[in-house]
Amino acid sequence: MGELPFLVLAGDIGGTKTRLGTFAVEAAGLRLLDEQSFASETAAGLEEILAEYLGTATPGLRAACFGIAGPVTGRRVRTTNLPWVVDAGELERSTGIPTVRLINDLEATAWGVVGVGEAKVRVLAAGAPWARGNAAVIAAGTGLGEAGIFSDGEVTRPFACEGGHASFSPTDEQGDRLLAFLRRQHGTVSWERVVSGPGLADLYRFLLAEDGRALPEWFVAAAAEGDPAAAVSEAALGGTCEVAARALELFARLYGEEAGNLALKLMATGGVWVGGGIAPKILPVLEGGAFMRGFLAKGRMRPLLETMPVRVVLDDRVALLGAARCAAAAVR
Repeated sequence: MGELPFLVLAGDIGGTKTRLGTFAVEAAGLRLLDEQSFASETAAGLEEILAEYLGTATPGLRAACFGIAGPVTGRRVRTTNLPWVVDAGELERSTGIPTVRLINDLEATAWGVVGVGEAKVRVLAAGAPWARGNAAVIAAGTGLGEAGIFSDGEVTRPFACEGGHASFSPTDEQGDRLLAFLRRQHGTVSWERVVSGPGLADLYRFLLAEDGRALPEWFVAAAAEGDPAAAVSEAALGGTCEVAARALELFARLYGEEAGNLALKLMATGGVWVGGGIAPKILPVLEGGAFMRGFLAKGRMRPLLETMPVRVVLDDRVALLGAARCAAAAVR
């Protein structure tokens, strides 16, 4: 890391909102100096937003890092939920920032959870007192993001993956029927089709179809406004719709199942971090046990999974903080 203190720029790039922050990298850690949010959908690209944020001069920034939803190949990414192509080299030229890194948004979250405080975490499972090693990060929101954190006891290194797009795998007869239901709508059914905001809305539709019920007016209206998942969650948590409550319970169990899959694939003996925008909003359901039932339902591997801590991240700035940590690490 370069001589302290110095400034870095961090970005959390979402399909709806782009959050940018300038951080001072000091001996005591990162200090947020400025933060602004911009509407992503109305911008032609990230360059336009950066030009507005930075103004006419770059304020002594040594590096920048942007967490973006989508697979980063080389130094370039085509965003998943926006019609943007972001190129790190072009951003270096247009902004004058010497070093620009692009990372997957869940890799940014992985960088951030390493330093998140206990006050901004809710523990679903304490795990073993000696729990150390690799960790996993999973986050449901508009989509389903996944990442890992490699650790050999000395080096810790977050890395991205696209595991949310792996094929959904049912574990019971209801799951078999759900897969058939979703396949008729979407063709290929990934875990993201199930464990995400749109997935929660589809789970509600599925359970109504199973019961032979029509879609209620409140759901049709919410779907027309573009946010049926929030309406389902509200109806479930508010106790106004029994089917919505069942859908949210099923969602939590399936979320846990895929978190358990990821934990096994990464041998996440250091624990599992649950991030994203949905988890903090449905904490009562997650803490009610459905998530952990799904997480632990792995037959002979249950004893191993029982050793792994499972934590929900409540800090909505964790991806921004992670991008800042990554930017700081890029300064030599």
